[in-house]
Amino acid sequence: MLDIRAIRREFPIFDEKINGHSLNYLDTAATAQKPRTVIEAIVDYYQRGCGTINRALYPLSLSATKKVDEVRKKVQHFIGACDEREIIFTKSTTESINLLAISWGKRFVKQGDEIIISEMEHHANILPWQVLCRERGAVLRVIPLNSRGELDIAAYDALLSPKTKMVSVTHVSNVTGVENPVSDLAERAHRCGALIMVDGAQAVPHLPVIDVQRLGVDFYAFSGHKMYGPTGVGVLYGKRSLLEEIPPFLLGGDMVDRVSFDRSTFQPAPSKFEAGTPHLAGIWGLGAAIDYLSSADRRALAMREKVLLARALGRLEKIPGLSLFVSPARKIGVASFCIKGVHASDLGTMLGCKGIAVRTGNLCAQPFLHRLSISSLVRFSFGLYTTKEEVDGFISSLLEIIPCLKREEKATTFTGSPNIL
Repeated sequence: MLDIRAIRREFPIFDEKINGHSLNYLDTAATAQKPRTVIEAIVDYYQRGCGTINRALYPLSLSATKKVDEVRKKVQHFIGACDEREIIFTKSTTESINLLAISWGKRFVKQGDEIIISEMEHHANILPWQVLCRERGAVLRVIPLNSRGELDIAAYDALLSPKTKMVSVTHVSNVTGVENPVSDLAERAHRCGALIMVDGAQAVPHLPVIDVQRLGVDFYAFSGHKMYGPTGVGVLYGKRSLLEEIPPFLLGGDMVDRVSFDRSTFQPAPSKFEAGTPHLAGIWGLGAAIDYLSSADRRALAMREKVLLARALGRLEKIPGLSLFVSPARKIGVASFCIKGVHASDLGTMLGCKGIAVRTGNLCAQPFLHRLSISSLVRFSFGLYTTKEEVDGFISSLLEIIPCLKREEKATTFTGSPNIL
């Protein structure tokens, strides 16, 4: 039996007040709040463990190096990788995808080749591939969505060809929370000789298990801050054989083997992708976040999240003029909506005054919103600390605020689609 009150006591931020209101944090899809163990791990690095890694033989340096190696192994086991050398520390999912697009792309993509992404991608999984295709004379193909907000698998099959070099898709949509059938997508990509990269930023904190080997992916990226860890640290997983073929992304200290003014050689992965001093406090915090999640009943938390989502959707569906954007397929605790005659930003501002944190705007997914024929949404998203009282308080506040905003926006004409995915 989950003790949510005990879980919440592990997160110091919930002791804070916002305009006299208790914090109702419904923006975990943007960044998760941090448990005390993660905060303490970061402080511990600066108080007792601050030393550079791989460069010195004094105890602090050796201890810090050992700690980074330990966290790399934790990440390996957490996502089911074969080898800790398949784990590259970056600063975010965004940097991980850019690393792959730039380093792999410039070596292996040539004119006429094709890269496949989908309509539901975050900008971070669109722009790097878009720029790569423009620079290399390659073609960017896009998997369309069906009326339920899921990937159109038949259309995906039609896009795949011997020209396809990489498929890069999100594991879970940051707009609707839908979980994509990654293992099926990977199998189809491999059948035509393509590689597959998966943006796991929304999946890793919420799905009970992430196993990159079972998923059959070649690359997988995620961020620490969305999984209750610190900002500024992320991960790129890549099959070891593939990483050895890819040139370095950044150049500098510690990733080199030998340097001369004539030529230089580089260390094998993961070192060759980790130039400079890494975000050591962030890596310590990431290790603590993995320990925290690993000690939790993640299946029970995922089930509870679905119950909370059903509770929220059941009440939201009854609000006149409200259009929901959430897939009926497998999903996590993320959903988006708009309300006829109400600006999303106004609604978000007024909810914020009541201590309720939601995301508004294009959600870094402008092509997806264009597909929905709207320009701005309100998104709410749950974490393992979300309570049913917070869900009910959010809905009650909506019902109070909407009439006020509609009176102020009588002249507004709604041009979005009323369809519920």
